Amino acid sequence: MTKEQLINSSRRTFLKSAGVTTGLLVGFHITGKSVVAAPKSQAFSPNAFVRIGTDNLVTVIAKHIEFGQGSHTGLATILAEELDASWDQIRIESAPADANKYNNLLWGPYQGTGGSTAIANSWMQLREAGAKARALLVQAASSEWNVPVSEITVSDGIVKHEKSERQQAFGALAEKAAQQPAPEQITLKTPDQFKLIGHKVNRKDIAPKTNGTAIFTLDISRPGMVVAVVKRPPRFGGQVKSFDDTDAKDIKGYVGSVTTPRGVAVMAKNTWAAIKAREAITVDWDDSQAEMRGTEQIMAEYRQLAETPGLPARTDGDALAAIAEANQILEVSYDFPFLAHAPMETLDCVIEQTDQGVEVWTGSQIPTGDQHTVATILGLKPEQVTIHSQLAGGSFGRRATSDSDMVSEAAMILKATKGNVPVKVVWTREDDIQGGRYRPAYHHKLKAGLDDQGNITGWQHSIVGQSIVSGTAFEAFLVKEGIDATSVEGATNLPYTIPNISVDLTTTESKIPVLWWRSVGSTHTAYSTETFIDQLANKAGKDPIEFRRAMLKSHPRHLAALNLVAEKAAWGSPIAEGRYRGVAVHESFSSVVAQIAEISFDNDGLLKVEKVWCAVDCGVVVNPDIVKAQMEGGIGFGLGAVLRNSVTLDEGIVDQSNFHDYEPLRIEDMPEVAVYIVPSEAAPTGVGEPGVPPIGPAVANAIFAAKGQMVTKLPFSEGMPDLV
Repeated sequence: MTKEQLINSSRRTFLKSAGVTTGLLVGFHITGKSVVAAPKSQAFSPNAFVRIGTDNLVTVIAKHIEFGQGSHTGLATILAEELDASWDQIRIESAPADANKYNNLLWGPYQGTGGSTAIANSWMQLREAGAKARALLVQAASSEWNVPVSEITVSDGIVKHEKSERQQAFGALAEKAAQQPAPEQITLKTPDQFKLIGHKVNRKDIAPKTNGTAIFTLDISRPGMVVAVVKRPPRFGGQVKSFDDTDAKDIKGYVGSVTTPRGVAVMAKNTWAAIKAREAITVDWDDSQAEMRGTEQIMAEYRQLAETPGLPARTDGDALAAIAEANQILEVSYDFPFLAHAPMETLDCVIEQTDQGVEVWTGSQIPTGDQHTVATILGLKPEQVTIHSQLAGGSFGRRATSDSDMVSEAAMILKATKGNVPVKVVWTREDDIQGGRYRPAYHHKLKAGLDDQGNITGWQHSIVGQSIVSGTAFEAFLVKEGIDATSVEGATNLPYTIPNISVDLTTTESKIPVLWWRSVGSTHTAYSTETFIDQLANKAGKDPIEFRRAMLKSHPRHLAALNLVAEKAAWGSPIAEGRYRGVAVHESFSSVVAQIAEISFDNDGLLKVEKVWCAVDCGVVVNPDIVKAQMEGGIGFGLGAVLRNSVTLDEGIVDQSNFHDYEPLRIEDMPEVAVYIVPSEAAPTGVGEPGVPPIGPAVANAIFAAKGQMVTKLPFSEGMPDLV
C-alpha cells in the first residue's frame, strides 16, 4: 500500500466505541465498521482514542510515545479541538501495544513513533475521533432534552441548548452518549473555527516533569526485582568465552551473573551494586568475528570506494558529459563521522513474568517490534506480552532499533534466570556511547560544472556508507534495487533545477551497529549539498540566496521558506563588523526549513554562533510553541554535533565514553534563535527532526564567507580545529 493509500484509508476508517459505567469510549477500528454498544456490564476495552468519564475528565489515549518532543500535547490538541473540550479537562494516557488498533498509519502494520510522523499520521484520525465523540454527546443531549440536534452547541466541554437555557457537562452525558447510534456523517471544523489548533496551550507533560510526579522507567519497581547491567564485549561482534565472578561475590547486594548472547548479565539488589559487581567480573572474550578496524582505516576505504561509481540512485540527463563540457568545474569531498544519540535518559527496561505471559515497562518507540521480539525470545504469543509505555528522557532514534535491543536484552536475562524474579535492565551512558548504535559514518564526493553564465549544468554526487536498514524488517520497503533510501534522502530529492544530475551509492558492511539518528540521511546530505551550493555560488560570483532562488522556482515551499528567512534576517543589509552569515535550506520529513546563521570570532579566533534565523513550512501548525521549541532544540542538537561530536574507534574499540569526551552543546554555545512559521493550510508535516539538517551547513557557509575555506571534515573540531 502506498503512503497516499494509507492516508486515504485512515480517513475512511470509521468509529468503533464501547461504553462502560464510567463513561464514553470512542475510537477507530481497523475493519472500518461502526459499532456503538454500551451495556453497563461491559468492561473497558482500550481500542479507543478518547475516554470521557462521568467525572468530566477527557482522556486522550496517545498511540505515540512522549520523550520530550511534545507529541502527547499535540495529539490531545487535535482531538480536543474537534471535541470542543476544555483544555483543563484533558488528560493523556499512553496506548497499549496493539498494532491492530494503534498502528502508525504511515508505517502500515506497525505501531510506533519516528520519522516525525506522530502529528502527520494522526491528524485526520484524531480530528474524526473528536468530531464523532462530540456528535454522540450532542445526540445524547438531543434525546434527553427532546430538542433538534441542530439547536445544540458545544463549547469548552459544555453542551448547550440556548432556547431552553439547558446545559450539561460532558461527564453528565457520557453514559447516555455511549448508547447512541454512530453518526452517519460528521462535519470537521474549518481553520477559522479553531480555538486550540494554532493557538497557545500549555504542554501537559511540563508540570509532572517539574514537580517530580512524572513516571519514567527508572521509577518502576516490582516486588523482588533485581537490577541487571551487562558486561558487553569491547569490540562489536565479540563473544563471551568464559567469565569469573569470584571477586563480585564479595560485593554486598550481588545476586549472580548469567551469560546471554549480548554478554554477561550481572544482577544485584540495586543499580550501584550491579555496576560495582560488573567491574569486579573478569571475562575472556572471543574477538575472532569482531570488528577490528579503526575509523581512519574505515574512512580511507570509503574514500577509495568513492573513486568508482556505485549503484545509481538518481539519474537525470548525462551529468558526466555536462561537467566535462562546463566552463568551470568544482570537486569537493566530505567525511562524516559516526555519531552517538546520547539522550539524557539512558536505556532501561523492566520485565516481569506473569501467569498470562510477561509485562514490560519501558519507553517503547516501536511497541509492535518490542512485543514481537520479546514473544519470540520467550516462546510466547505477541498478545501475551503487555507493554506499558513510559515517558522517556529523549531518544533521537535510539529507542527505535529494528531488533528491539533494549527489551530483547531484558527478555534474554529473564529467560536465563527462568523468570524467577522481575528484572530491571539499566544501561549506563558509557554502555550506550561505547556499545550502542550510531549514525553511520559516510564519505561524499561531489562534482559539478558551471556554464559561462554561472549556471550549474551538471551535478554528480557519490555517497559511500553503511546501510541502516539492510538485514532488518524495514529492508523490504526502504531498500530498492540495492539503494537504502535513508542513505540518499536529501540527495536524490535535491530541489534545485539542474538539467543533469547523477547520484550514486556504495553501501559498505561492518559489525559496527548503526541506526537512524535525528533526521537520518539528511544529517549528512544537507551538509554536503548546501555547502557545495555555496561554493558553486562563490565560483559563479553570485549571492548565495539569489543563486538558490534562481533554481527553486519549481519548488515554491522551499522558495517561500528561503524568502521568509532572508526577509527576517534582512539578508543583504549591512551587518556588524566582524560578523558573517551563511544560509541553508533543506526538506526532510515533508517539511522545509531554511536557516541563516550569524557568526563571529573571539580574540583567540574561536568560533561563536551568535544568532540563527529559522523559517519552517510544516503545514498546519497544531501547537506553535512546540514547533518553535522543536526548531530551537533541533538547532542546538545539530550544532552540538557539527561543532565537536564524533565517535572514533581504535582497533575496533570506541574511544569515547561519556559527556566529557562526547561533549554535548554547552549553554554558552547556544545562539539566539528566532523561529518564523510559513503560513499553510496543508496537512501537518514533521517538526521533530527537520530543524537539525540546515544548521550545520548554515554555520559552515558563514565560516566560508569569513575565511574562504569550507569545513569538509566533520566535526569542526577535527576539520578546522583552530576554530573550536
